[in-house]
Amino acid sequence: MLRGQGNKKAKSAEVEKQRFLGIQLVLYIVNMNSAEIRKRFLDFFRERGHTVVPSSSLLPDDPSVLLTTAGMQQFKRYFTGELDPIKDFQSKNTASIQKSFRTSDIDEVGDESHLTFFEMLGNFSFGGYFKKEAIEYGYEFITKTMGLSIDKVSVFAGDADVPADAESEKIWRALGAGRVDRHGREDNFWGPTGSEGPCGPTTEIYVGGVEGWNIVFNEYYKHLDGRLEKLTNPGVDTGMGLERLAMASQGVPTIFGTDLFSAPLIEPLRRRPEFRSSERAERSLRVIADHVRAATFLIGDGVVPSNKDRGYILRKLIRRAITHANFLQSFPEKVLASLVDGVIDVYMDCYPELGRKRAEIADVFEQEQSAFVKTYARGKKILEKKERLTGQEAFDLYQSYGFPPEVTYEFKPFDWEEFNSAKEGHLKVSAVGGEKKFGGHGLILDTGELKAGSEEEMKRVLRLHTATHLLQQALREVLGNEARQMGSDITPERTRFDFAFPRKMTPDEVKNVENIVNRVIGEDLPVKFEEMPKEKAEKTGALFFFKEKYPERVKVYYVGKTLETAWSKEFCGGPHVGRTGEIGRVKVLKEEAVGAGVRRIRAAVEP
Repeated sequence: MLRGQGNKKAKSAEVEKQRFLGIQLVLYIVNMNSAEIRKRFLDFFRERGHTVVPSSSLLPDDPSVLLTTAGMQQFKRYFTGELDPIKDFQSKNTASIQKSFRTSDIDEVGDESHLTFFEMLGNFSFGGYFKKEAIEYGYEFITKTMGLSIDKVSVFAGDADVPADAESEKIWRALGAGRVDRHGREDNFWGPTGSEGPCGPTTEIYVGGVEGWNIVFNEYYKHLDGRLEKLTNPGVDTGMGLERLAMASQGVPTIFGTDLFSAPLIEPLRRRPEFRSSERAERSLRVIADHVRAATFLIGDGVVPSNKDRGYILRKLIRRAITHANFLQSFPEKVLASLVDGVIDVYMDCYPELGRKRAEIADVFEQEQSAFVKTYARGKKILEKKERLTGQEAFDLYQSYGFPPEVTYEFKPFDWEEFNSAKEGHLKVSAVGGEKKFGGHGLILDTGELKAGSEEEMKRVLRLHTATHLLQQALREVLGNEARQMGSDITPERTRFDFAFPRKMTPDEVKNVENIVNRVIGEDLPVKFEEMPKEKAEKTGALFFFKEKYPERVKVYYVGKTLETAWSKEFCGGPHVGRTGEIGRVKVLKEEAVGAGVRRIRAAVEP
């Protein structure tokens, strides 16, 4: 054999070997599970000088939103310059995988792509790097680390206020990304809606036929009047949905085919003998899968079912899941609770709080489902007798039987405007009735923070309400200003006060709080209020619940002789007792955790 021929064969074998290894590597990358995707993402940015920051709670510090909607929320004050990233993270660059929730998509869930809860992969820079590095990182991670192809990218086309993002387009073309589209403000410019904050043009990366990664270049600060001002230190804020990336990586047609949904949620339902496949059944499977997963995370972060705010969202999710379970040939009562284990098993390595609260989460599902069974049966029976439904009739079902309007709509569509009109009319009548019943305070049973059903109960509620103000101030004296209100609930039997704090209180700390409250009660200080513009009220140093949306004029209730010298002062609509001595002795019943970084105190008043 000629030496040249031997060399050719050897080279050919080596090429074939490398080709085989390359195919194996691509297959490994493309089929990686979600846990591996998370790891690769964080490792990629850690190796490039980013500090990895854990996910914050779904209960945000940002008062402009009810739930955490994006990864940038916990970093908002670093973009504005209020906080120093070097001091807190030892770097101007961070990366995170953030639990996120968007209520706007609840009614869209059931198609192939919409979710309520999702995980947002993100990298952020607060003046450390800008467009070139951010785009190159995105390109490298998608094409090399993930082994995926980029379908296209888009950039901001420019308008009368902001020029076209020619720099980003140039960077993408230099990388050979292929198709680069230009879009207007609706698609490629991010800015806060109805509030102020950092904003700027975006560039989006499309992978597997969907928008995979949105990179925001915060170049401007948007003021309340809509005016844009150039930022001194522009920053980078990116977001990429883990579920969409998993779909592209795992080669499945929808997000519900990924390992995050299929094994723990979809397949257990398909295998049940009650299941009968149909187009409607497929939609119901997706609704159940999304809502069970989302509700599990909400409960894990301390949300409990109620008829208000986050609690209402949780209740809505569970009841919609129950409704769709009944569409699927009336699944057994505890079927939803049984799916919780599957969700927790998939996520507990990343979010250990779910494992610690496994029994509590399942219990909430069981209680809600048990409570809803009779309501569901009554409402369904009434609806089945009607050929069509008006908005007024839908509201009557809600008011008389507690049948949720979104569940009613699943059975028979109705006019939402007519429903809302009927609801507003009822609220006006209820408010008038409440004023007559409670001497002008406008309170009705089980509405808002205070709950009372008689004059005697009302007296006790006022004592507990005022005691709650004292409790918050005492907590801050013992634990520092880090302890801040996260919510409260008051009945004639007790007050329940939730507050942000990273650890369990010691027995001595609990006792000190109780002693401080009772000391102030013993001093019999006056409880008064002053009404003033909200901006002026904030300057008094009065505490306020950051999640609450206050009117332009507010009442500041204070404990002490004057507002300036008051021991405690807060935004509050009232009512309260006239002097602290009317409260009686306060007894702390329990201190416990209700979610990541959120504690709860239960207390009662003694005669």
